[in-house]
Amino acid sequence: MQFHEVLRRRRSIRAYKPDPVPGASLARIWEAVQLAPSACNRQPFQFLMLLAEEKKEAVYRCYGSEWLRQAPAIVVALGDREEAWKRLNGASVHPIDTAIAMEHLVLAATAEGLGTCWICAFDQEKLHRELGLKSKWEAVALTPLGFPAETPATPRGSKSVGELVRIL
Repeated sequence: MQFHEVLRRRRSIRAYKPDPVPGASLARIWEAVQLAPSACNRQPFQFLMLLAEEKKEAVYRCYGSEWLRQAPAIVVALGDREEAWKRLNGASVHPIDTAIAMEHLVLAATAEGLGTCWICAFDQEKLHRELGLKSKWEAVALTPLGFPAETPATPRGSKSVGELVRIL
């Protein structure tokens, strides 16, 4: 798939087939994550791929939408607030670096014919407890991963380029 075709095909998928994700697809997805840029190339992120039903159920308890249970895998994107580069004011950029890597995952999954859905509306503190995460890690986002059981319609209207870009 060509890059711009991947961008046009990417959709938020909320229905999944139970089929497992092929290993070759996963290898290409993880390579895309590895290639993601990060500040000073520190790569202050880690991805948890949850396949075990009890781990996926723990994530469900922190998010609660029934469709999440359909996915054969759930990926949790973690950012390392200690390892990340810091801004001049001391703020860690781990959420930015982790989001860049997550988007690499999402686009690579689309190129593989797989579905994902960015999820940030979850109980972060509860997820940290459920998964036993160490304090340096922050769950930035999560996504189901699997073959879509739906083909969403064309996305809602987007803003025009003129509304999104200002040339000064």
